[in-house]
Amino acid sequence: MTTAPLIFCAVDTPDLDRALSLARVVSTVTGGVKLGLEFFNAQGPQGVKTVREACPDAPLFLDLKYHDIPNTVAQAVRAAVRLEPTFLNVHAGGGYDMMKAAQDAARDEAAAFGVEPPQMLAVTILTSLDERTLEEVGQGKNLRDQVVRLARLAQKAGLAGVVCSSHEISVLRQECGPDFVLMVPGIRPAGSSADDQKRIMTPAEAIGAGASHLVIGRPITQAANPGEAAKAILASIAP
Repeated sequence: MTTAPLIFCAVDTPDLDRALSLARVVSTVTGGVKLGLEFFNAQGPQGVKTVREACPDAPLFLDLKYHDIPNTVAQAVRAAVRLEPTFLNVHAGGGYDMMKAAQDAARDEAAAFGVEPPQMLAVTILTSLDERTLEEVGQGKNLRDQVVRLARLAQKAGLAGVVCSSHEISVLRQECGPDFVLMVPGIRPAGSSADDQKRIMTPAEAIGAGASHLVIGRPITQAANPGEAAKAILASIAP
């Protein structure tokens, strides 16, 4: 199981200057930076390159959650590979063929471009969803079974791991083995607001359950001192 960096800080802002300021501060503490749709839609690939240049040693999780027909996703992955993310993700709900196309495209484009291929991850069920909302969209009532089903499908397609809720860490570690990457958002330090997350856990609880990496955003980025907030979270999970 990969263990470094333990935390990817979610730099979720459309503002480039704000993103650069946060990334420079937190990357020296947490090690990893996550850029998602809010930033990417505002700043595009050039914005990602600018952040990477400012933090060249920080692994990047490019959280774009592709979900489309296999060929479209494959072409999108090919374009994203040139940004040299450490992790890149798709929605597992797109199915085996889509995930396999994404994995193959990442490998082939990285070889052609002469860079390390990203570790491909599949989003199982968003941490903002619960069993009621899952039933509303016609995916049944048993959220845990659905997460396991999607994780196994991602593993079959050759992906490195999944993005999952902390509540599914233990079962996925058991079902998918010790080397399967579990990237876990919805992490909230004790006493923090849950915001729009429904399936949450503290950093120490998630690491204890077997998470590979934690994604933590607002408890760090909205703190008065993001660097100190990140240090406090790391201290809370120190062995």
